[in-house]
Amino acid sequence: MHDQNFLASRRTILRAGALFSLGVLASCGTPKVTPSGDGSDQTDATLGYVNDLRKEKGLKPLMRDPAAAQAALSQAGRMAKAGKMSHLIGMGDSFLARMKGGSVALPAAENIAMGQDSAEKAYAAWFHSPKHLENMLGPNYSGLGVAVMRNPASGNRPYWAMVLSTA
Repeated sequence: MHDQNFLASRRTILRAGALFSLGVLASCGTPKVTPSGDGSDQTDATLGYVNDLRKEKGLKPLMRDPAAAQAALSQAGRMAKAGKMSHLIGMGDSFLARMKGGSVALPAAENIAMGQDSAEKAYAAWFHSPKHLENMLGPNYSGLGVAVMRNPASGNRPYWAMVLSTA
């Protein structure tokens, strides 16, 4: 009888530990980073370049997507705050969770850049990168958002993000 009580207690403790661990993991979702610094929506400044490229390739033009623009501003802000160019910032970060959390129509893609002083130069950097070019030419995308952010804590270097969506 003593062994059965011991095993039952042990199972209860293990279950409680497992539930606690799941709770901790669930709370470790994508970190919320509030953009800080000087940022702006650059969608209109970039849309013409992307649509000219898509027209050359026989693809439908993209439209401004407010959710994608907000997601781009958020990502540019996250990079500026962290002082590094990266799609994933922080433990537990997830592109899919960020897009879903921002109501961006999926599937979606993200291009990032750092250091360019204009939308034209950021577009040129993406154009000359095969993977970024592939994203801009994605035949299923219909929405676009582009943003830049600078943060004094990271030397005011411009961080760029482009989000393509199926809006």
